[in-house]
Amino acid sequence: MYERVNNRVVTSATLHSLRHTAAYRMAEDPALPLTNVQFVLGHAQLTTTQIYLTPRKEDVIRRVLAHHADQTRQAVHQARPAPAPGYRPETLDVLFGSRTP
Repeated sequence: MYERVNNRVVTSATLHSLRHTAAYRMAEDPALPLTNVQFVLGHAQLTTTQIYLTPRKEDVIRRVLAHHADQTRQAVHQARPAPAPGYRPETLDVLFGSRTP
């Protein structure tokens, strides 16, 4: 059945690739012990299951981009400190650009 669907939608996905995807998702779930993942996958050795703890490149890229977007959002909402005594805000605006809170 899977092969028929795969042929109809013209993909090259395999049952084995689905198994790997499921294994990665289970392994990254903090609520699921790795020994449970080992049991589900039928691995005799836990070291075999541990390969799924290595993040996939696309997951790392997605998380890094999300992290940077979050950092940017936080920076926009942070209040700027008041200028040090003796500095006029309008002078700093000319020197560094407009200071929007």
